[in-house]
Amino acid sequence: MKKGLEIRKAALNRRLSLFYLIISLTLSLLFVPAVQAADATRASWPQEKSPDAAIEITTAELKQIFIEGKIPVIDVRPEKEYDVSHIPGSVNIFETHIDRMNELCTKSAGVVLYCNGPYCHKTGRVAENLTKKGCLDIRKYQDGLPIWRALGNVAETTLSGFRYVLVSDRTALFIDARSNEEFNTGSMPGAKNLQAGEIDAANDDGRLPYTDHGTRVIVFGKTTEQARKLAEAIAHRAYWNSSYLATTYQDLKQAGLW
Repeated sequence: MKKGLEIRKAALNRRLSLFYLIISLTLSLLFVPAVQAADATRASWPQEKSPDAAIEITTAELKQIFIEGKIPVIDVRPEKEYDVSHIPGSVNIFETHIDRMNELCTKSAGVVLYCNGPYCHKTGRVAENLTKKGCLDIRKYQDGLPIWRALGNVAETTLSGFRYVLVSDRTALFIDARSNEEFNTGSMPGAKNLQAGEIDAANDDGRLPYTDHGTRVIVFGKTTEQARKLAEAIAHRAYWNSSYLATTYQDLKQAGLW
């Protein structure tokens, strides 16, 4: 009887082994293709640069760098793009001028690079070339100017950029941030007069293009700070393509643009 139990036990073990083998094969057939597909998908994703080439930073970290004022922030785009709109506080050095950038890179502080957003490859190329020059502390604000603006942060426009937009962009809107009294004594032809507390009213009365928040808006004022504050208020009302003139209304008049 004992021998019969052992025979039945051995048979049961063989059946269980066969059952586990079938289950294992089935799971392999189901999951291996899925894993392979996932690996293939990951392989198709954009690959990050080596960590020693540059460290990516967030918008909050970039703002803190500006506050501390110890590390130069470099816009590696062409000069014309920089003039039309750039992150305030940044300097413009085109991507091919590596030696000029390297001069700003010190042992105590490196540099921050940015360009036209997540799909702009200039920052990666510059980081690699700077690394070869011996610049070790390199950071990338890979989100770049587009995400900076999308998050409600305003951009800055130089006098040269203002001139270019005035000539080439017939859809651009120019806002005079000075007082109504100053505006009435004379302003840029076609400019709209607006103060920070009038944003909602301007949406209704046509001073702001409520039906097209992507319209380029450039604000100028009696001072740069006056223009900046109004441009920030406009940007916070979802006019993401807003910037302020980095100089004054008086400079505009002296430039003879109208």
